[in-house]
Amino acid sequence: MKLKKLAGLISLLCMSPAWAIEPFTVKDIRVEGIQRTEAGTVFSYLPVKVGDTMDDTHAATAIRALYATGFFKDVRLEVEQGVLIVLVRERPSIASIELNGIKDFPKDQLKDNMKYAGLAEARIFDKGALEKATQELKRQYVARGKYSVSVTTSVTELERNRVAIVFNVVEGEVSKIKQINLVGNQAYGEEELLDLMKLSTPDWMSWFSKNDQYSKQKLSADMEAMRSFYMDNGYLEFNIDSTQVSITPDKEDIYITINFTEGAKYTVSSVAVVGNTLVPKEEIEQLIQVKSGDTFSRSALTDASKKVSERLGQEGYAFANVNAVPTIDKEKHEVAFSFMVDPGQRVYIRRINIVGNDKTRDEVIRREFRQVEGAWFDVDKIKKSKQRVDKLDFFGEVNVETQPVQGTADQMDVNIAVEEKSTGNISVGAGFSDAEGLGLTGSVSQNNLFGSGNHAAVQLNTSKTNQVYSFSYTNPYFTDEGVSRGFDVYKRNSDSTNTAVSQYGSNTLGGGVRFGVPIAEDESISYGLSAESTKLTLSANPPARLTQYVNTFGASNSNLLGTVGWSSDTRDSAIYTTEGLVQRAFVEVALPVFDMRYYKLNFQYQWFYPVAKDVTLLLNGESGIGGGYGGKQLPFFKNFYGGGTGSVRGYESNSLGPRDINNAVLGGTGRVVGNVELMVPFPGFEKTKSVRLSGFIDGGGVYGPGDLPGSEGLRYSAGAAVIWISPMGPLKLSYAVPLNKQQVDKVQAFQFNLGSMF
Repeated sequence: MKLKKLAGLISLLCMSPAWAIEPFTVKDIRVEGIQRTEAGTVFSYLPVKVGDTMDDTHAATAIRALYATGFFKDVRLEVEQGVLIVLVRERPSIASIELNGIKDFPKDQLKDNMKYAGLAEARIFDKGALEKATQELKRQYVARGKYSVSVTTSVTELERNRVAIVFNVVEGEVSKIKQINLVGNQAYGEEELLDLMKLSTPDWMSWFSKNDQYSKQKLSADMEAMRSFYMDNGYLEFNIDSTQVSITPDKEDIYITINFTEGAKYTVSSVAVVGNTLVPKEEIEQLIQVKSGDTFSRSALTDASKKVSERLGQEGYAFANVNAVPTIDKEKHEVAFSFMVDPGQRVYIRRINIVGNDKTRDEVIRREFRQVEGAWFDVDKIKKSKQRVDKLDFFGEVNVETQPVQGTADQMDVNIAVEEKSTGNISVGAGFSDAEGLGLTGSVSQNNLFGSGNHAAVQLNTSKTNQVYSFSYTNPYFTDEGVSRGFDVYKRNSDSTNTAVSQYGSNTLGGGVRFGVPIAEDESISYGLSAESTKLTLSANPPARLTQYVNTFGASNSNLLGTVGWSSDTRDSAIYTTEGLVQRAFVEVALPVFDMRYYKLNFQYQWFYPVAKDVTLLLNGESGIGGGYGGKQLPFFKNFYGGGTGSVRGYESNSLGPRDINNAVLGGTGRVVGNVELMVPFPGFEKTKSVRLSGFIDGGGVYGPGDLPGSEGLRYSAGAAVIWISPMGPLKLSYAVPLNKQQVDKVQAFQFNLGSMF
């Protein structure tokens, strides 16, 4: 048969009938030109087999299939005496990829990203993939505000049909917002409106916040913030007409112009409630705080509708629809609202589904739920359930959603998704100092033992000053009703010879049992009984008061301690508290069984108040008083102490209050502490709930006999703190300046604590 060439798919499809081949039966198939690709691979993609009839259509299909593999840059078909010859030229493989001039990104990370575009070493070279990777690299720089970035590529052919690819990048400078122009504002000044926006011209915090770098998402959020501001201040007809964003030819400066129309300011003429309210209409009207004569506020309307919906949700009407329908009088600039109430159908909960708890048992979460399966939907119970799971502090994230059951109108599922966090802590350490000597420390604690919700902790400290060996175990659900039970065993040896505390040593061995009983949804009482034995040793030149105590009551003491406590916790979250109240009262009494006779009373009050979105005010107050009875006195080693984290920051830990003749701290029989703290999101971390910044004012004092130095007056300090909800617990780093330091006081500006907030 005469040789005929079919050179390329396009030529094949466009050739005239004179180029058409006569159909023939394929006797054999031969592949030529392959170097890396196996012949079997070509045969697997070739839609022609020996014995098939070959014609123009089959030839075009075969060429198209081989091109589609991406392995070849040229494909030809030849026919010789019934043998189909497939001639191919392979695309080169990528021998290397080099990135030059890149500083903003790790090169390994960029190469990993290029793999998704199909560009990687040892892969087949594709110009389309190269272009895609180039555009993606430019996009990443533009996302960082570098609009002047330049990316050029070069492809060098190497031996054995390989290529080397080089990216040459000129990163350029970050484009900054030079000016933001507002057009249309009459009621409010430009500065006041610009303060509402996240985007801004460069200032002293721009290096951190990056708010001087243009972002389409940030601009959209800023326009919505401006719209909300106007709509909440009566401007019902406010409208953003257009926005223009332009960049200078050198791509260094960005100009933003926002055109808007304020419209007239509207007041509310009347408010009415219509529809089937189910609950007394008067109760619904009380939930609606919008009144006749008020300035129109979109947020007030939204809040009123939400409160009415939630009230109906308490009765099981999960799909209640509450709409505020306006009637606008443009001449008088007044608007009347009719709250249309449609409760819908009453809904009950079919199933509660829990996901994300790989370690924690389902029952640990379910026992905190107040909404139960088979009961009517109650929005308050679902909220309370989320709060209680949140307060377990086993999870970094707790999300609760309700989902209608398909095919029904009166059923709903509750889906709770948790993100488990580390609830265990293991620490081992060693140190040496002239004062402490060699010290070994170690502790193991688990707040969610084997996923059961139980708590266990072992502590070991062998320093010269403090030696602690302790074990504690708590079962928060000793009974199904939520009664908790815990055990404690401890041995504490302390030697304060080289500390600020008055110089003495003590060896204490004790153990006890405790119970907690819930008396209301957010309240509980606790009680416990423990026994301990203490042996005292005094320094060579002890203070007179310590010597007098040992001479009167002896160096060895035993006591039986009874404790009673009460607590109330209405916080919305233990992870990221924004509102709520915490109150704790605790009484410790040495029962008249052994040597000691004393009592200690403590009370704490914490109030979290949401000042604004993401801004929380914390007020904390603590007081304590102690004394003896039955002719005894409060043992000096049971005294109150103050100063440092947990009380008055800026002063050394346990340094406030009465001192002896050697200026060592004695502690006192009474203590008072007050803190005012304003917490805001940390700049640059607004989207995360793990880091907050605060400013605070602390005050407090420790009181004893009035003739002792240091007993007079309160101490005050002010400063700032960073609060980080770390995997190991809340970490607070603070810097404080004492406001009324006395001569005997010892100060410490930088302090930190890991654990509770106060």
